[in-house]
Amino acid sequence: MSTPQKFMQRCLDLALLGMGDVAPNPMVGCVIVHEGIIIGEGFHQKIGGPHAEVNAIRSVQNPELLAQSTLYVSLEPCAHFGKTPPCSDLIIENRFSHVVVGTFDPCTMVAGKGIERMQAAGIQVEVGILENECRELNHRFFTFHEKKRPYILLKWAQTLDGFIDTDRTEIQHPTWITNALAKRLVHKQRSRESAILIGTNTAEFDDPALTVREWVGNQPIRMVIDRTGRLDSGLCIFDGKEPTWVFTGIEKPDSENLKFILLNFDQNIIPQLLSELFNRDILSVIVEGGGELLNSFLELGLWDEAFVYTGNQFFGKGVEAPHISGETIGFEMLDDCKLHVLRNF
Repeated sequence: MSTPQKFMQRCLDLALLGMGDVAPNPMVGCVIVHEGIIIGEGFHQKIGGPHAEVNAIRSVQNPELLAQSTLYVSLEPCAHFGKTPPCSDLIIENRFSHVVVGTFDPCTMVAGKGIERMQAAGIQVEVGILENECRELNHRFFTFHEKKRPYILLKWAQTLDGFIDTDRTEIQHPTWITNALAKRLVHKQRSRESAILIGTNTAEFDDPALTVREWVGNQPIRMVIDRTGRLDSGLCIFDGKEPTWVFTGIEKPDSENLKFILLNFDQNIIPQLLSELFNRDILSVIVEGGGELLNSFLELGLWDEAFVYTGNQFFGKGVEAPHISGETIGFEMLDDCKLHVLRNF
């Protein structure tokens, strides 16, 4: 790995420290190099807080060295006023002569404008060092802005004989398929995403809390589809402890931590739902079921990753697991359970 690549890799390592705390903004890392030595570094730590470039510049003990230094950053510096001033202006003000950018920012408010502004100020700008790795780091962010929808993760647990649930006409209570280790991994995944979505039957039959209890991290917004408003207000998702959104066909007033969003159920609701999530800055969503909802996304090809847990048991009959084809990007043994991770390329 060459020296520029090493410095950009350091940017990526720093950026990862912001995971779960910056969405819907991207994770970004920045290092400042003077004569081959890093003299400052920073990352975007929290939504609304200083960007990576700001933190890196502030960390430099001798600001007089900035004009003779190279700034490396994993994503194009912003060029607009948002919650913070433009980072491209700050770079210009500090008289950097050389900036190395991992990849362009796909957000329409940036989209090359930051690079153009720095170049117009006489700064030498290089773009594309570890570009694939920089895009992969923020694949949720790139999907959100390029496809105008959240990054979609499907998740389900199935038995060895391919069922995700028993026949509920015979067994009324939910039947556990995987183990405690798999449950903990599911909660870890939840803590990294913006929202989690289930269908009406899953809410009614399983009464899930949809919270992060087995891991330390952020709580995703709980979301449920309830066309006719039939769900009992005593269900766990309506306990008011965490923000919950209900996609429905009837008007209802919002209350504390509970929001109702109208959809037209005479048409396919999936595109409508995704449009609502995009307009409300939801960067990613986990679809946890049930089978009808999961298959709705699969039939439309609207998914990016799938987490398929397989437990060590048989049901014999019940609700069949979704049929999915994609590229396997991960496999893990979780004691007596298996996890396959697929991506939709």
